[in-house]
Amino acid sequence: MAFSDSFLEELCARNDIVSVVSQYVSLTRRGSSHVGLCPFHNEKTASFHVSSDRQFFHCFGCGAGGDVITFLMRIENLDFPDAVYRLAERAGMTVPEDNEEIRSQKKKKDRLLELSKEAARFFHSVLLSEDGKTGLEYLLGRGLSPSTIKRFGLGFAPNAWDKLLSEMTRLGYTKQELLDAGLALSNKTGRLYDRFRNRVMFPIIDIRGAVIGFGGRVMDDSTPKYLNSPETTVFNKRKNLFALNLAKKSEGDRIILCEGYMDVIALHQAGFDSAVASLGTALTSDQARLIARYKSEVVIAYDADNAGINAANRAIDLLKEAGVAIKILRIPQAKDPDEFIKKFGREKFARLLDASEADTEYRLLQAQSGLDLTQDEGRVAYLKRAVKLLAEVSGNIEREIYIARTAKQVGIPADALGLEVSRVRKALIAKKKKEQERQEMFPLSQKGSAARELRYENPKSAVAEEKLLSLLMACPELCKTASTRLTPEMFSVPVFGRVFARMQELSKENHEFSLTTLTRDCSAEETAQLAGVFAKFVGGDAAALSDYIGIIEQEHWKRKSADSDEALLEAMRRFQNKKANGDGSA
Repeated sequence: MAFSDSFLEELCARNDIVSVVSQYVSLTRRGSSHVGLCPFHNEKTASFHVSSDRQFFHCFGCGAGGDVITFLMRIENLDFPDAVYRLAERAGMTVPEDNEEIRSQKKKKDRLLELSKEAARFFHSVLLSEDGKTGLEYLLGRGLSPSTIKRFGLGFAPNAWDKLLSEMTRLGYTKQELLDAGLALSNKTGRLYDRFRNRVMFPIIDIRGAVIGFGGRVMDDSTPKYLNSPETTVFNKRKNLFALNLAKKSEGDRIILCEGYMDVIALHQAGFDSAVASLGTALTSDQARLIARYKSEVVIAYDADNAGINAANRAIDLLKEAGVAIKILRIPQAKDPDEFIKKFGREKFARLLDASEADTEYRLLQAQSGLDLTQDEGRVAYLKRAVKLLAEVSGNIEREIYIARTAKQVGIPADALGLEVSRVRKALIAKKKKEQERQEMFPLSQKGSAARELRYENPKSAVAEEKLLSLLMACPELCKTASTRLTPEMFSVPVFGRVFARMQELSKENHEFSLTTLTRDCSAEETAQLAGVFAKFVGGDAAALSDYIGIIEQEHWKRKSADSDEALLEAMRRFQNKKANGDGSA
């Protein structure tokens, strides 16, 4: 742990979790807890709980959980040190700088951000010089005004091997920092050269206004056509969106999701300042949740080709999971929003935007693709596709409207289609319920090796361990009693054993228990699981403690006995093998 326990405890104490979470989630008080809709998954019934007494959060729907630091890390896509610094700034605290690792990490990130800002300035200055003439002509030819070029900080990487490298080293940045920022590459001999050359440059700016990376469009026939910065300490393309720093300030509650940088810039110039784009990849779940933090509706304005259609379908699923309303923009007589606005003007585009299709309508139209609905075979094939789509519509009224419309379209009774949709929907709900029960039985085991040790190999002991830890969390004074009979090694779930050991340490020092101090050596998945364990606590006393200890002891000795029996059997097998092979020593 890079920060001391005492500092982290004070940090959390001075950043009340209810106050912090309330900045992102609308909470309603319910007893000692506050409840709201989870910001980390789509839900219509509130299952997100924030405990003001014990200063942690837990979602009973998706399993997210942790303390105020964990919450800020997830909601703002921050790493641990950055979340600590943000909370310290919020509380007016000074972060202790006596840790070399902390100082080094912060200095490195600050230097990379400063370097990226200086690189953006360099590229912009080149664009306005003789070396950037090609790039400026391209941007002006695309219809961008000088004010738009300035607003987005557009630039140009000169057609040379080391112009940026030379300028940044002149400013005092090292070659290693240029490599770390993704602005330089190294050849086989170790010689460095500029990553971006002969490209129009698009600075990528995060929601706090910091330049974190670049996208570059080539000026000739070389490939790739668009080149983005690689992943760095300050840039994660899956967790950022182009122009969201501007779009989040737009009036209204709508985001226009585009495919490329130029579409976004053209829309902003035309007055549609809520346009954003993903960064060279398909939309990710992190980006969908990021959008949902700022706006409640998304209009997907992707290209009308097959790639755009497929990308839109993937985006719909992710945006639904994030809990935003979704509409799809069909762009007639143009391949993208930029071309449509140039042809027909902003007023027609505004009308087109307002007439966007709901996602269900869009998918039903896609389901008709390649089918002849005048023929029985075509109608049957369409209905099979439509039933699956309609079964996934959560709203009863919306579902009934589309059932009636689809039934009329193919000429069958709405009741007949409704029964089939209902049957498929029941099966879908049952499948989801079974999956949820499986996850509750084997918490987080599906999330990879880092969380597999949370799988409950011995559910009876594990449940008792959960209840014991929850009771000790609420009544730390009982820890000394538990320690007279239990050791960490007796726990069937390793992470529970580690937390019990930590409780023993804190108890000896007469120190209070908190999720922050108990999970200092736990992974994010383990911390979320423990928050869920503590959130389920319903009370208890010394008698209950004794019952839990008894179960843990009993199951521990059963395991020891089974291990002993297995050891004896293995020894017997070895003995018999030696005897069968004529080993005289047997």
